[in-house]
Amino acid sequence: MQSGTRAKRQSAWHMLASEFSEATLNEKGSGEYDPSFVITKLGAKVNRVVVAGLLERLEVRETSNGSTLYQGQMRDPSGVHYFSVGDYASESMRELTLSLVEKTEVGEPVLLLMVAKSRWYQTDEGAVYTSLRPEEACEIDAQRYALWLTRASEDTLQRMKHYSDSLAAEPTREGLVAAGIPEHMIDGLLVSRNHYGDIDVETYTLNVMQALDIAEGRMDAASQPVAAPTPTESDDAESTGTDSGESEVKDTLVSIIEQLDQGDGVDFETVLTNAVARGFDRGLAEEKLDELSNEGTLHEPRFGWFRIVG
Repeated sequence: MQSGTRAKRQSAWHMLASEFSEATLNEKGSGEYDPSFVITKLGAKVNRVVVAGLLERLEVRETSNGSTLYQGQMRDPSGVHYFSVGDYASESMRELTLSLVEKTEVGEPVLLLMVAKSRWYQTDEGAVYTSLRPEEACEIDAQRYALWLTRASEDTLQRMKHYSDSLAAEPTREGLVAAGIPEHMIDGLLVSRNHYGDIDVETYTLNVMQALDIAEGRMDAASQPVAAPTPTESDDAESTGTDSGESEVKDTLVSIIEQLDQGDGVDFETVLTNAVARGFDRGLAEEKLDELSNEGTLHEPRFGWFRIVG
């Protein structure tokens, strides 16, 4: 193959799950080797990403052509990344995947960092769903996860600034250049504005706050996954009512609300998403949230929003 035939390797974006998963715009070149892109609401034109989070699920299934496909999901403080590893993956990636399957089967918590290609699927009705195809991945510790959260948060804030700056500029390449928008953001911002229209960036602000809260370790159990209680532990907790793990869940829920409440309370899904990102079982967190409400520690200024009493 002659040099220059293939498109150059695309830079990877450090990106939280919420920004990537909410994207519904895609772009594919006409050439055989042209890269495909997922274009986010903030104008990132994504071919590859660096993502990290708590591995929640990894399952194997056989495809119709007899090959093996591993499908998984990985959660960060803002949401979930879906990914798949097939026979096409590198040998090292397949070996890691097999070891991760064993760990998920026994409930061992795993923090994972991966470099992955962006993927998208469009239904006959036109709906677009995003996913990832990992190129490389590795297990990481809480300190490395905190570093990634900080980098992803900083990059998100920078994209938010570029997006906000672009709103006051003429929606042309020349207009965005004059507004000081960096070259790597211009193409994505031009097409994302037409596709998504006006967007509310407040959600991304909250996502960044959640991520930095974990990265800075201001909460107990914030920077490392905690294994969900086994049925035996749950049974013991119900019989004694003093299980320290359940107390830790309550303390963390109160801390989440205390840190994220900007005056209107914190919504149900945000509280649970934060709890799960810290490694707690979602069902247990929901149960303890109800208990905190019933005992008067929390109240709902409006349905589904929680504030600390007093």
